[in-house]
Amino acid sequence: MRNAFYLLAIGLLTSCSSIDYLSIETYNPAEITFPENIGKILVVNNVVPQPEDIGCELTLFGTKQDTCHVKADSALFDACQGLGKAMVDVSFFDDVLLYHDATRKDDVYYDDVKLTPDQVTALCDETGADAVISFDRLLFESSKNVVAFAEGYIAGDISVLMSGVIRSYLPGRPTPLATVYMADSLFFSESAYNQILLDQMLPSQEEALRASGEYLGMRASPNFVPHWTRETRWFYSGMGTQWKEATAFARTEKWENAAERWKHLYENSKNWKAQAKAASNIALSHEMKSELREAHEWASKSRDIFKKNEGEDGKNTKLQTLYVEALLNRLRSDRKLNMQFGK
Repeated sequence: MRNAFYLLAIGLLTSCSSIDYLSIETYNPAEITFPENIGKILVVNNVVPQPEDIGCELTLFGTKQDTCHVKADSALFDACQGLGKAMVDVSFFDDVLLYHDATRKDDVYYDDVKLTPDQVTALCDETGADAVISFDRLLFESSKNVVAFAEGYIAGDISVLMSGVIRSYLPGRPTPLATVYMADSLFFSESAYNQILLDQMLPSQEEALRASGEYLGMRASPNFVPHWTRETRWFYSGMGTQWKEATAFARTEKWENAAERWKHLYENSKNWKAQAKAASNIALSHEMKSELREAHEWASKSRDIFKKNEGEDGKNTKLQTLYVEALLNRLRSDRKLNMQFGK
């Protein structure tokens, strides 16, 4: 049976205190769950591009220009392409297609217009797709500013704000399966000795819009496909042979060996703090082996010991409470991910 979660230790930071921190990646389910029979997804541009003179600003050496024009047509396509590429890279669906044309025929760029059930059915019939993901609105605000410095060089920056509405649709369903609201920003900055060099290094506002559209599309992909997320974990170290041996094993990712020492410390120590720290470490060793239920049990033991002796406001109590909640979230995600993989 496919294991729903995988862990990858990607970095270890050693502190001067009694806590060592490490960074891990957890495999998480998509925010939106499609029916099991959905194998082919069609990504659609259902957006009217905003006018070239809307949402753009250009300031050259302190003077705002009234001739700023930026095309958003290509940025809309790049957003769809960015989403499609990010979904393909995950290899969750059988295929992800990009529709060749925009579907909106009106000129009201600021409206959020849903696909009709008839449109969804027609798109699926035309392409052989089982479901549709559609950008139903996407707006940009870009601002470019170029300044000169007394030192003899000039600098330019471009900021792009973007907001979008993305929906998933199923043929035969009268309403969208889900709606996602996105908002993000990108910032570009360069400096050079003259304007010609700056123009070569700094993207144009249209290029910045295109990069921003692609970025937003990629950022939207975790809503539709499983994805990796980076999280922080920790384990306690201490004085004494058993603690030092366990720490050495943990730093080399030999979790079974480390867990043996920590369990010995938990069972034989008469000090409540040592027991609580060992229990927390044992929880981590189980999590690193994707044994989430066991990890939650041990993390709860650690939290309860700290809470009994330090109170709810104790630093370690709060830390362990966060860990227990993180493991609960992973257990819920585990069930959802198994469902998405048909397990």
